Amino acid sequence: MVTLTLDHASVALDRHTVVRDVSATLEPGALIGVIGPNGAGKSTLVRALLGLLVPSDGAILLNGMPVHAQPRREVARALAYLPQGQTLHWPLTVERLVELGRLPHLGPMSRIGPADRAAIDEAIARADVGALRHRVATELSGGERARAMLARALAVGAPGLIVDEPLAALDPGHQLDVMALLGMEARRGALVVAVLHDLTMAARFCDRLLLLDQGRLVADGAPLDVLTPARLQGAYGIQARIEQGEGGPLVVPMRRRP
Repeated sequence: MVTLTLDHASVALDRHTVVRDVSATLEPGALIGVIGPNGAGKSTLVRALLGLLVPSDGAILLNGMPVHAQPRREVARALAYLPQGQTLHWPLTVERLVELGRLPHLGPMSRIGPADRAAIDEAIARADVGALRHRVATELSGGERARAMLARALAVGAPGLIVDEPLAALDPGHQLDVMALLGMEARRGALVVAVLHDLTMAARFCDRLLLLDQGRLVADGAPLDVLTPARLQGAYGIQARIEQGEGGPLVVPMRRRP
């Protein structure tokens, strides 16, 4: 079990405050979407949740302790991370790439054991990259590579999973698969935090949404409570319609509004 707490947290980059006075408690068992327009501070907030950035004010706690002050190996065991647009520089096979997810559990000169192998095999199956297992990851398409990177994050076996724009470069079918997988991770008891741009996917799959605008948390709650026409106009500058479709709500942007 893992819990993240933001207590009036602000985060600055190059003396410019990007995240401003955010308070929220992120608990396991829920798929939590972080949404907002470009430049709202979403990725900066994620990096701060991982302890990669130190709050300029307030606190960010992992299980009650400042996350940035905890040993990196312990944080990596607690929170698996899938960054956006990660570039691969080494011609590793997909299987070898997924094996890297077990590094937080291995000591110096340690070898992968049966428990590690089981976690790797399960992650490959859940991310639907079994057919790519022996392919070189740098030769994959963008969508295939994104799924392989997700498998690496799943292989950590952490009680928390943070993913930044996991749907980028995926076709619609695999977007649905990834969102369903993230929801399944949450139902299994994990804390899952996903930065999302697709508001319909956020509305249909997330249990809770955090809406950021200009670094501030302007709404926090159930998707249909957050995704109101007034809030979408205020944050995104759009007129939008929220409709009920066969599989859940649909967010339909209509036009730009000042």
